[in-house]
Amino acid sequence: MKIVVTGGAGYIGSHMTALLAERGHEVVVVDDLSGGHRDAVAPGAKLVVAKTSDPAMADACRGADAVIHFAGRIQVGESVVEPKKYWHDNFVESLAALDAARAAKTPAFVFSSTAAVYGNPDTTPIAEEHPLRPINPYGETKLAFERALAGYGRAYGVRWAALRYFNAAGAFGGLRERHAPETHLIPLALAAVRGGAPLRLFGADWPTPDGTCVRDYVHVRDLALAHLATVERLRAGVEIGAVNVGSGHGASVRDVIAAVERATKTRVPVVESPRREGDPAVLVASVEKAERVLDWSPANDLEAIVASVA
Repeated sequence: MKIVVTGGAGYIGSHMTALLAERGHEVVVVDDLSGGHRDAVAPGAKLVVAKTSDPAMADACRGADAVIHFAGRIQVGESVVEPKKYWHDNFVESLAALDAARAAKTPAFVFSSTAAVYGNPDTTPIAEEHPLRPINPYGETKLAFERALAGYGRAYGVRWAALRYFNAAGAFGGLRERHAPETHLIPLALAAVRGGAPLRLFGADWPTPDGTCVRDYVHVRDLALAHLATVERLRAGVEIGAVNVGSGHGASVRDVIAAVERATKTRVPVVESPRREGDPAVLVASVEKAERVLDWSPANDLEAIVASVA
C-alpha cells in the first residue's frame, strides 16, 4: 500500500513510518518539522517538508491507499495559554488534510485522537460511549475534528477512524521520544536517573491505592499496529468510528518509578509537588472495542515499555 503519514517525523508518527517501512509499504511523510526530526524518518520513506494545508499534501495523496494523520500540537498546558495555535494546527490544518485526502479519493483516513476528549471520567475503565467533555483546548480541538470526520463520513462517504490514545510510551527501531519540552513521565524519570532534574511528582494524596495518579500506558509499537489494523479494516469496508487504544490496565506514577528503578538499577530522584489543576486521578481505557473491531490487543506491558527505552 501507499500510505501518507502526516507528522511522520514526530514521536508516534516516526514509529508508524518505521513499522510501515518494515512491512514493505510505500510511505510518504508530510511534516513541516516544527516538532519532528528529519533523521527520525525511516530510510526508504519519502519526506515532504510541508504543512497539510500546502499543495504538497494534495500531491502526496494522489494514488494513496490511506492517510494516517498525526500532525498537530500535543501539550495540554500550552493549549490553555495559546488556544489559537491548537485550533489552527489541530483543527484547521486537519481539515486541510482531510480535504486533500477526499479530493484524491483516498480510501481510508485514520486520525490520531486522544483520551482527553473524555475530560474527567465518571467511571473507569472508560468506554467509547462515555460522555465527551474535554476540559482544555487540546481535547476540544481533537473532539471537534472527530465530529468533522463523522460529518464527512455521512455526507461524502469518507471512511474514517479516530484512535483515542491513552499514554503512548516506549520505542523501537532505534527511535526515541524527543519532545521539546519533554512532558512524558517515563522519559522524565529516565532523565532524572541520568543526572537531569529530579522527577516532579504532582500530588501524593490522590484517591488511588498509593496516592499518585493512575494512567494507562501503551507501547508505541502496539499503537502503530493498531493503526495498521485500522487501515486494513477501513479498506475492507468496516465501519469503525472512534476507538480507544490503551493497555486496559492502570499504572500509578509510583508504579512507573519502580519500573524505571528496576530497569536501571538506580533510584529515581523525586520531588513532591502540589497537584496540577485538571489532572484526573485515574485514566484507564476499555479496549473491548479495539479487540473486537480491530482484532487487536497490546503485546507489551509496563516492564517491556520501560525496558525498550531504558
